[in-house]
Amino acid sequence: MGSLDGILTGFQTAFSLEGIMFVMIGVVVGTFIGMLPGLGPITAIAVMIPITFGMGSTAALIMMAGVYYGAVFGGSTSSILLNAPGVAGTVATSFDGYPMAQRGEAGKALAIAAIASFVGGTVSVVLLMLLAPALSSVAVAFGPPAYFALMLMGLTAITSLSEGSTIKALISAVIGFMIVTIGIDPQTGTQRFTFGNVNLLDGIDFLIIALGLFALAEVCTLIINRKDQTIKNAHQLGSLRLTKEDFSEMKGPMTRQSFLGFILGVLPGAGATIASFIAYISEKKISKKPEEFGKGSVKGVAAPETANNAATSGAFVPLLSLGIPGSGTTAVMLGAFIVLGVQPGPLLMTDSPEIFWGVIASMYIGNIFLLILNLPLIPYLAKILKIPRPLLISLVMMFSVIGVYAISFNTFDLYMLLLFGIMGFLMRLFSFPAPPLILAFILGGMMENSLRQSLVSSNGSLMVFVNDPIAFTLLVIAALTFVFPLISQIRKRKGSY
Repeated sequence: MGSLDGILTGFQTAFSLEGIMFVMIGVVVGTFIGMLPGLGPITAIAVMIPITFGMGSTAALIMMAGVYYGAVFGGSTSSILLNAPGVAGTVATSFDGYPMAQRGEAGKALAIAAIASFVGGTVSVVLLMLLAPALSSVAVAFGPPAYFALMLMGLTAITSLSEGSTIKALISAVIGFMIVTIGIDPQTGTQRFTFGNVNLLDGIDFLIIALGLFALAEVCTLIINRKDQTIKNAHQLGSLRLTKEDFSEMKGPMTRQSFLGFILGVLPGAGATIASFIAYISEKKISKKPEEFGKGSVKGVAAPETANNAATSGAFVPLLSLGIPGSGTTAVMLGAFIVLGVQPGPLLMTDSPEIFWGVIASMYIGNIFLLILNLPLIPYLAKILKIPRPLLISLVMMFSVIGVYAISFNTFDLYMLLLFGIMGFLMRLFSFPAPPLILAFILGGMMENSLRQSLVSSNGSLMVFVNDPIAFTLLVIAALTFVFPLISQIRKRKGSY
């Protein structure tokens, strides 16, 4: 069966009454789970697997795919309104989304997030449909040296995530690197920095750090500043209407990050979280007004929201074409495939075109449903801001605790959440930026593993990074990204004398 016949089969499957119904169920469930801090698509899909017993394979997988990208779509809500990321991929959204909500523009921020998510998701589905078979070879071409170079390129932008002292940003990044090394060494099996505590053998989950540094730190700030009247605008929804200037600002980031997010999603291991951070950093780098980022920038909301939804669709390329899960969520999805008796891989496209193309075609419908669902809900969701502050603080703490406990059902994680909450508050108090710590934690583990795998394969020779054309190109880009800001700073200093 040719690709065109497969696409037509997919649309026939997705646009059937059963297909539309299960897409709708999936995106609705995913959206509301994504709004709850800490739960995310992994929990949602894991819960849905037993429910799919007895269902047809195609319908079940269409529904679970809807849960996946629906959770990423809806995760921006709690990031914007409460500074409590619903899913890992929406952490970068909170950098500018929450400041917009604080100044009374919550409605505008949610509308930008919904539109950017729709554009990113739709563009990436088109790319997925056109390029899925070809891009599977690109995913395989990325070996350990290329992954190390890609992660290094992302780390060169750490200083751009700080508004103040570069030294403090670097210190935050070093702390992030230290935290990611906690647990069992994946290569040697030895314990690192566990201090004999068995609860640390698996390391520290990303959402514990994110919710602690952002949500609980915000709770501490609200409690300390409870008599402060300057944040009264935070209780206002503001207009949902976007001006021509807003659309003009959104156009560039949505176009660029749809493609970038999709490409990063295709790479196994990269995923929506890394895509959203790199999208945010790259937009800040090329912006004519980088000082606006972190203070409620339209581009700062549009870029990560476009990228994380584009990456979600891109993640289906290695999963469907190669049977390789690129993230924790797609690993659970792979388990769902196997439970349903479907083996993803090169033969899936020819042996089961209704599943391969049906899941892809259903994303078109899902993205439309998500936009229709989210835009009318904005006025009701934003009423969260009108909840009295003592009750709002209690709700944020409750959802954070539930989200963290649901990951492992381990009370030790709750103590870690409290620890990172206090740490986040102290970082705010002494003006240490949290985003560099988060970025270093995300990239550090993959960067370490890729470096060690590269050196093992080359018997310790660093020439492996030069001989790999993809790695060498990315390292050159990383070097230029690091050097150019330094040159511009030197020129500015010389011009000021």
